[in-house]
Amino acid sequence: MDAQQFDAAQVQVLQWLTQLTGKQADELRSIFDRCSSLAECLAILAEAGSKLRHCPHCEGDRLYRHGVYRGLQRYRCRQCGASFNVLTKTPLAFIRLREKWLPFLQCMLHSMTVRGAAKAIGIHRNTSFRWRHRFLMMAKDARALPLDGIVEADETYLLESQKGSRHLTRPARRRGGSASHRGPGKEHDCILVACNRSGKACDFVPGRGPVTAQQLHTCLPPVLAPGVLLATDSAVAYKAFATAAGIAHGAVNLHAGIRVDGLIHVQTVNSHHSRFKGWLRHFLGVASRYLPNYLGWRHVLDAGRVALPKHFLRVALMLDVI
Repeated sequence: MDAQQFDAAQVQVLQWLTQLTGKQADELRSIFDRCSSLAECLAILAEAGSKLRHCPHCEGDRLYRHGVYRGLQRYRCRQCGASFNVLTKTPLAFIRLREKWLPFLQCMLHSMTVRGAAKAIGIHRNTSFRWRHRFLMMAKDARALPLDGIVEADETYLLESQKGSRHLTRPARRRGGSASHRGPGKEHDCILVACNRSGKACDFVPGRGPVTAQQLHTCLPPVLAPGVLLATDSAVAYKAFATAAGIAHGAVNLHAGIRVDGLIHVQTVNSHHSRFKGWLRHFLGVASRYLPNYLGWRHVLDAGRVALPKHFLRVALMLDVI
C-alpha cells in the first residue's frame, strides 16, 4: 500500500469509527492511532535510510540492501561485511515500541514530565526518562548555523546539581540548596548562549564558574559567520576573545546602567535566558550532566520551531535543522 492508498484507507476507517459508540469504539480508536503513528514513524525512518551513504562501522560507502527486519530496511557494507540499519550506532538504536514514538514526542512538545508522559502513552517512567534523553541527544545539535549579522553572547548560571547520582562528590543538599557564596562561582554551571537578531541560537555548557576567554575560543568560532558583530556585556573575557579572534566587538556596561548603546545590547540573549530558566522550573531541578539536552529541548520549543511530533522525529534523526 502506497502513501496515497494509506491516507484514503485512514479516512474511511475514521468515518466508520465515528458511527461507533462505547468502550469498543474507544479501543478501536486507540489501536488505529497506534497503527497510524507506526506508519508515519516507519515512513520517516525509511526516508532517513534512503539518505544513508556510509557504513556506521567502517565509514565505507559501498552499501547494498540486505533484507528488512522489524519494519526497517537493513544494509550490508561490502568493505567490512557488517550489516546495519539507519538507527545503528545512534542514540535511537534498540528503542522498541516504535508505534509510541510519535505520541511520546507529542508529550515532549507539551513539556510533560517524565511520569506524566509515561502515564499518557502507557510506558514505564524509566522508559519515559530514557526516551526523553535519547531523542534529545541528536535533536540538540540540529541547529541552523552559522550565526550571522549582530550576534549577542552572554552567560547565565545555575547551581550545580547531581540529581539522580548514586555517588555524590559533595554533601547532599535539601530541596536544591543554595551556594555558599554570592555570585557565580565553582558551584555554578555556566550556560553560554549566542544568538543573532533573526532568532538563530546556539548554546553551550563550557564548565563551572565565570566564563573564560579560553572557553569562548573553544565554543564560539565554529558557530560564527565571517564578518559578524559580537555584542556582549563588559566582561573582560569577551573583549579578550574578540581581540584574539579578530572579531568586531561592541559592549554595554550593565553595571553602569547602560543597557543599549545604538545597535549594541544583549536583551535578545537575556530574554532567551529568562525563558529557559522559567521553563526549567517546571521540572523541579535537572542534573548538570543533562543541561545540554534541556537547552536543546527548549530550542525546539522556542518560537514554535517544531509544531508536530513527526517534525520532532525528523529533527532527532538530523533530517531537518531548526
